[in-house]
Amino acid sequence: MVHPIVGEVTLSQSRRARRISLCVRPYGPVRLSYPYGVSTARALEFLESRIGWIQTARDRIAERLAQQPPRPTLSPEEELRRREQLRREAVAVLPSRVAELAVRTGLQYRSVTIRATRSKWGSCNGRNDLSLSLYLMTLPEHLRDFVILHELCHTVHHDHSPRFHALLDRLVGGKEKLLNKELRSYRAY
Repeated sequence: MVHPIVGEVTLSQSRRARRISLCVRPYGPVRLSYPYGVSTARALEFLESRIGWIQTARDRIAERLAQQPPRPTLSPEEELRRREQLRREAVAVLPSRVAELAVRTGLQYRSVTIRATRSKWGSCNGRNDLSLSLYLMTLPEHLRDFVILHELCHTVHHDHSPRFHALLDRLVGGKEKLLNKELRSYRAY
């Protein structure tokens, strides 16, 4: 649908959604997700009540993008070579670093997989399998470790609850917010 102020909005009714939520990305439509049992009319009321928030989020995204260095323009062949080089580096470095940090922190995981994801740096599923983006290799080492520790903390708390953040903050010496802010200044490319 096209909203007169917000522009294009994608409506997504989801069995996994627990509440009405909005997702604003740098490009593309705003996504309005809502659980079954919530009417489309109620979800649209929520959208209307959050127009100011959407505009603020878009302004923040635009400001962040303006501060980032321009993305290098590579031919498809160069991009493929670069991606494969990053994959080789990631496979050589990341699994052993995860193992080191797991031993140091006493956190346990099942496996590590390297993927070419650009949308997020890493993830942890309910079986404690970690998935890390090969683009972590473009980050400074201290931010790579921060992402790995973030995912290892998910082996204990599979959410972003206060307990999760307390654990992560303790493991990074009280610098979680600072490291998160620094990490947001990087893009996966």
